[in-house]
Amino acid sequence: MLTDRQKLILAAVVNSYIESAEPVGSRAISKRHDIGYSPATIRNEMADLEEMGYLEQPHTSAGRIPSNKGYRYYVDHLINPKNIKISKEILTNISHIFTKQFNEFEQILEQTAIILSQITNYTSIILGPEIYHTKLKHVQIVPLSDQRLVVILVTNTGKVQHKTLTIPNEISIDSIEKMVRFLNIKLTGIPLYQLKSKIFVELQQELQKNISEYEQMMQLIDQAILQDLDNQADHKIYVGGTTNILNQPEFNDINTIKDLLMMFEKTEDVRELMKSSQKGIEVRIGSENTVEAATNSSIITATYEVDGVLLGKIGIFGPTRMDYSRVIRILEFLTQDFSNFITRLYK
Repeated sequence: MLTDRQKLILAAVVNSYIESAEPVGSRAISKRHDIGYSPATIRNEMADLEEMGYLEQPHTSAGRIPSNKGYRYYVDHLINPKNIKISKEILTNISHIFTKQFNEFEQILEQTAIILSQITNYTSIILGPEIYHTKLKHVQIVPLSDQRLVVILVTNTGKVQHKTLTIPNEISIDSIEKMVRFLNIKLTGIPLYQLKSKIFVELQQELQKNISEYEQMMQLIDQAILQDLDNQADHKIYVGGTTNILNQPEFNDINTIKDLLMMFEKTEDVRELMKSSQKGIEVRIGSENTVEAATNSSIITATYEVDGVLLGKIGIFGPTRMDYSRVIRILEFLTQDFSNFITRLYK
């Protein structure tokens, strides 16, 4: 547990290092920040913070820099992005994206990636949803035995998704075939992102009337269709400002630059980099990234959605010495505008 003084000094070190990209000494902290402690006191606390793993001391410098653990504590406990003021110019640039007329959805994503990289000076990554353009064509079942069957989902894009399920004892094949006919009548041509709401909101009463084993059948539908909706959405990737990594002193090694540029060219690496276990904002720092080329970098991801359905992600990639508060605040503004815009566009 850090003391209030240690928290204050850790925040000062991180903020100074974000600004200067130079190791930070106690005297610099005492001069640049209104902390109210002497350089000797700050130096002692910095030594303790280093011993606890929050700071590191490069071999070539008397100053210290934050460790991954220090950045994590800083992000989790020492910042409040809501207090960050974003300039009117940046807010105008963000809102202006969504007032333009675009012929294709892809143009929106491309333009957003470009603008986002320009206003953050980092690299932006957007996963765009194919789920909006993908509609259910039909559902089909293939019985394997009295207890097993394969459920097949076919989309208008030609994608086929299949899953093998165990049939509950209380449900007959005839009832399942009746349910499938019913779903095909009601759901054919519906975008995948709307299936869940259609089934649970609009079709619930009709299913209860027409299917005697309603509860067991809804569980079967959940297993067969709803649980794998995210896997049925092929995401396109849009990257903006890749060359911004060249402006970061951490990335001035030619091998580091080469590895990062190769990473951005590999779809599977970018997908892995953008992988998120939660909605909203998520920050992964250094070794928290599973892509080897990104283990000395940070990425902040944010999700965008319509009617509570997660459609895609927007990410900002940069050095661990990233201006976390500012980037998080910008992403909060942008994803809100982006979600509102997509909602209007598709409704």
